Amino acid sequence: MTRILIAEDEERISSFVEKGLRAAGYSVAVASDGDAALAQAQTGDFDLLILDVGLPLRDGFDILQTLRVQANPIAVIVLSARDSAADTLRGLEGGANDYMPKPFRLDELLARVRLRLTDAHTEPPSILSSRGLELDLKTRRIIVDGVAQDLSAREFELAQEFLGHPEQVLSREQLLSRVWGLNFDTKTNVVEVYVRYLRTKIGPERIETVRGMGYRLR
Repeated sequence: MTRILIAEDEERISSFVEKGLRAAGYSVAVASDGDAALAQAQTGDFDLLILDVGLPLRDGFDILQTLRVQANPIAVIVLSARDSAADTLRGLEGGANDYMPKPFRLDELLARVRLRLTDAHTEPPSILSSRGLELDLKTRRIIVDGVAQDLSAREFELAQEFLGHPEQVLSREQLLSRVWGLNFDTKTNVVEVYVRYLRTKIGPERIETVRGMGYRLR
């Protein structure tokens, strides 16, 4: 049976969502604070997490970041009263599969749950490719014009970001967050250093510096 974790500190809301999910045939558990939610999500026992942002002890954005840094594949729907464009973008860029504002309709939430569970059970691609580059997600090697190259762990994660978003400008802050798990500016030049390392392996012309914005895989 599909198992869903609800991370919500308002009992009225968690009880309402729990009853709706159980009636739809799901197995449900509830965590009322951020520490408990993270601990349960890390067990691997759940297929989907419905996550409030304003949790006590640890907020939802921190939980989401921790799970994604750990490569935890659990599907996450953020359900929050914080519905500004900035918060929505922060949640989606941080690895949430969906972001739904409160107040909400139960039937819409159930529809999104079904959709995200379907997405989660779809077999992901094992190779990312773009214009002469192939990144093998299983062997963690990159093939450049038919020639295989070994990558360090950070080089691989950086290459995965670029090949997963070809032609998209990725800012220094986005790369710090997604590859190194840093959501603040540490004044480090680690992004620049590893972009240089990756350029030596795939060709300097393939990663374009977009002045004042970031980097783009061409």
